[in-house]
Amino acid sequence: MKDGFIKVAAATPDIQVADCVHNTREIVKKAKEMSREGARILVFPELCITGYTCQDLFQQDTLLESAKEQLLKAAEELKEVPGLTFVGLPLEFHGKLYNTAAVLSGGEILGIVPKQYLPNYGEFYEARHFVSGGEILDYIPMGKGKVPFGSRLLFTCEEMPGLTVAAEICEDLWAPCPPSVGHAMAGANVVVNLSASDETVGKTEYRRSLVKGQSARLLCAYIYATAGNGESTQDLVFGGQNLICENGSLLAEAPLFANETIYGVLDIQKLKGERRRISTWQQEMDGSYLKISFHLPKEETLLTNCFEQNPFVPGNPEKRAERCNEILNIQAMGLKKRMEHTHCKTAVLGISGGLDSTLALLVTARAMDLLGMDRKQIVAVTMPCFGTTDRTYTNACELTRRLGAELLEVDIKKAVLQHFEDIGQDPQVHDVTFENAQARERTQVIMDIANQRGGMVIGTGDLSELALGWATYNGDHMSMYGVNGSVPKTLVRYLVRYYAETCGEEKLAQILMDVLDTPVSPELLPPEDGVISQKTEDLVGPYELHDFFLYYMLRFHFSPSKIYRMAKATFEGAYDEETILKWLKKFYWRFFSQQFKRSCLPDGPKVGSVAVSPRGDLRMPSDACVTVWMKEIEKLEYTPDSVL
Repeated sequence: MKDGFIKVAAATPDIQVADCVHNTREIVKKAKEMSREGARILVFPELCITGYTCQDLFQQDTLLESAKEQLLKAAEELKEVPGLTFVGLPLEFHGKLYNTAAVLSGGEILGIVPKQYLPNYGEFYEARHFVSGGEILDYIPMGKGKVPFGSRLLFTCEEMPGLTVAAEICEDLWAPCPPSVGHAMAGANVVVNLSASDETVGKTEYRRSLVKGQSARLLCAYIYATAGNGESTQDLVFGGQNLICENGSLLAEAPLFANETIYGVLDIQKLKGERRRISTWQQEMDGSYLKISFHLPKEETLLTNCFEQNPFVPGNPEKRAERCNEILNIQAMGLKKRMEHTHCKTAVLGISGGLDSTLALLVTARAMDLLGMDRKQIVAVTMPCFGTTDRTYTNACELTRRLGAELLEVDIKKAVLQHFEDIGQDPQVHDVTFENAQARERTQVIMDIANQRGGMVIGTGDLSELALGWATYNGDHMSMYGVNGSVPKTLVRYLVRYYAETCGEEKLAQILMDVLDTPVSPELLPPEDGVISQKTEDLVGPYELHDFFLYYMLRFHFSPSKIYRMAKATFEGAYDEETILKWLKKFYWRFFSQQFKRSCLPDGPKVGSVAVSPRGDLRMPSDACVTVWMKEIEKLEYTPDSVL
């Protein structure tokens, strides 16, 4: 399965209690449907061949024999269904009855996994009929041969190294030490759960939290299939809340009482990478587990709505607002501590009317409030030069006044022109020297003002700019504390918008909204007809693409080819494949070539899971070669007929 992706499904068939023939017919029909949709791990509920609510009918030989016959029939009828299919049924073994999960593949029964923890409280009385599978590992006669029977079975894929699947049943997950813990430590990165969990008030959310939490704790995928309304009889109602989670994220959930099949695309490479990255994850070589191989066809899993276009930004508005407030507090508290420690009298920063300096000023104002200091002790310096426009200049000035900070204007044109004369630079040549001289002059000005005022310079550059090296070395690249250093550009926008929506001051909100509407620009080249002529995204590419590349490169260490494939699926309709590939090349080239700027970054607060501080998340040599990555990208050359 290319790039480690595999599609999985959880289904609740329409069953009739104690009618094994009908139930198996529904299971087979549903399994074939799931397979046609591309699912390769199929999970059905607990005891679904007989029905969970058979009660004392589980003692009837007729029912047990019918269940076994129908299991063999299901295996034969699903011979052409690739991958693994998990179905539940009662099985007698050594004179005792077990609640089991049968694992089918290629017309065979690969193994039988018995339930370990039997609920015998409240509405449950499974111990009346079943015994625990415990530590059993044996072989059970099945058809013309014998099949592994035990709680410690792992199913490994020959064609997809690293894909290892294990099973537990319903109450096993609710126990203090679920079997899935041992399964995961032995190597399983996909856990399936065949369940029959009835509905009571409040149970839906608890069940969801339990499954999400277990997938996060075990760094695994968790596929949960539970009984639906076909089981509802006498005093119990079942809702069919099927769930698919991956490392704490909910990929899919079935609505209650709908008997709905759900699908999800798992990323096995990502799970393997997380286990490799996290040093406290220690896989145990447990010899008590039996590994059973299975096969999958070599194919490319169709990527459906798997990835957020803005992975740094929560999609849910309420969560996004909560996250924005949390980030602003982290930034402000970091700055507060630094100012307390250094006994600073003022905070000095350059204010341009752009997004980054606006966010830095908002954070500094919050830090001053936390310190109990007057906002007048913030010195916001506007330094107009050749590229400054009236719009950004006005916004910078008005924003400073509205926040109650001191506004200081230092026109740097004369100083920069004198510098050009000193070094023999033609002011009409708008090259890198023309641009960087302005950035370095601005940094010199605010550094010296900070010295005058007994303060420190607050850096404004963001994570996206640092990743691309879109900063002038020892210019805007340098400060005494960089509050935005781990905030990506796509998130900067939402932080500023959040402040605008919650500040309660109409005029301030209007200014902030206009800043958001202003094209991102360093304003180092002269404007055209008074309008910004130098637009950053025209030069280095769209920040939403670069932030997408950055997130998956650093957070999960994905290869360029995998990121490209994901980006094509995610941005379909927004960017064509040629455009995505163009900026992917630019991203990798700049990321590697500009590491020397990140190797000497000033301190700044880490706010998320991706950061580039040389003292924290990214220990990367400044002179690392990008050759291997670029060779891989060259193989991705766009052709009109290319497909996902």
